[in-house]
Amino acid sequence: MSKIIAIHSYRGGTGKTNITASLAAIAASRGKRVGIVDADLQNPGIYVLFGFNEQNIVNSLNDYLWSRCKIFEAYYDVTSVLKQGTDNSFLSLVPASMKPADIGRMLREGYNVRLLEMGFQDLIEQLNLDYLFVDTHPGLNEEILLSITISDVLVLVMRPDQQDFQGTAVTVDLARKLKVPQLLLLVNKVIRSLDLEDLQQQIETAYHLPVTATLPLSKDMVKLGSRGIFALDYPQHPLTKVLETITDKILD
Repeated sequence: MSKIIAIHSYRGGTGKTNITASLAAIAASRGKRVGIVDADLQNPGIYVLFGFNEQNIVNSLNDYLWSRCKIFEAYYDVTSVLKQGTDNSFLSLVPASMKPADIGRMLREGYNVRLLEMGFQDLIEQLNLDYLFVDTHPGLNEEILLSITISDVLVLVMRPDQQDFQGTAVTVDLARKLKVPQLLLLVNKVIRSLDLEDLQQQIETAYHLPVTATLPLSKDMVKLGSRGIFALDYPQHPLTKVLETITDKILD
């Protein structure tokens, strides 16, 4: 049975998009049929990690939401980025438009969020996906509520920052009220001088939720500069090993 995995953060700058790309790529490398949808329509970015630009994207999620095309006419087969995989491996991407005019129209007019739900289901059926990863827009709005409601797994990404603590608490409470089947909490960009055990205990006590993983602030991630997918470019890196453990929990 297919699963929808929403990757979300209350605030921007948490590393959510890089994590989404790596988790999806790891899952596909393990022989799964995986799709990614960039649902951050106000601030798209995951397309960069896959080497796309304005010139080589014909249709986007925006075009589907504005009834210019079918959802499966806006996906791109990006399986070729995988450094290793199996004969069953498949990875696809539905990017959001990075054109300023399209972003401006989306901000002004919005869209019918129910089309998003229908599009997710159509994509899963048309591409026979095992997993659909949704890179959401930070914060809370109608689109986010829908993504959380229909997700089988909600991955919340936060930084060890007081604003993130408070905002993520709201999201955790909302996810519980919406009865999300599986909730994973990731603390990203953790500097080495922090007491990890104390940090984890603080968060778990505040949220009554176990921390799935703490991910260190990585100089190699900074050096990569979104020019690729970290888990594929650094397969033996300690950070990649943590990302693989998170993927195991999603695929379990």
